[in-house]
Amino acid sequence: MTNERQYSETELLYYMNEAYAEARKALELGEVPVGAVVVWDGEIVSRAYNRRETDKNALRHAELSAINAACGALHGWRLHKADLFVTLEPCVMCAGACISSRVKRVYYGAKDTRYGGFGGFINLCDHEFNHIPEIYGGIMEDECAALMREFFVKLRKR
Repeated sequence: MTNERQYSETELLYYMNEAYAEARKALELGEVPVGAVVVWDGEIVSRAYNRRETDKNALRHAELSAINAACGALHGWRLHKADLFVTLEPCVMCAGACISSRVKRVYYGAKDTRYGGFGGFINLCDHEFNHIPEIYGGIMEDECAALMREFFVKLRKR
């Protein structure tokens, strides 16, 4: 099985639900609820959620952790057949990591107008890098956005 085909609606929802489950773990820890999974040849090879506050580390974004784990699982840094599913549009740092690791496609839920690196704030795809992933937004957008709202409501109450 190769990753050259597009996903069916059922597959898109399955993988995004897996990322969403990771985001719920972040929410339970009091983290910004972002979850991510990396898919290679139809198999989830890594999964992660935000842990910046928990680990006291600015680099512990869900996407960076998932990419790092995928590189380890696949024994290489070139993720040219990998697709990243993430509940929130990747920030500029994470978008750069997707480009640098050569992720094939990025599927995200909610748009990030404050920090998004794939069109929400700035679009790194508009620049001439040696690799640009395909970007697909709005998968489970309402659910992913609701999770973010839930987090910020709880944060304001604290």
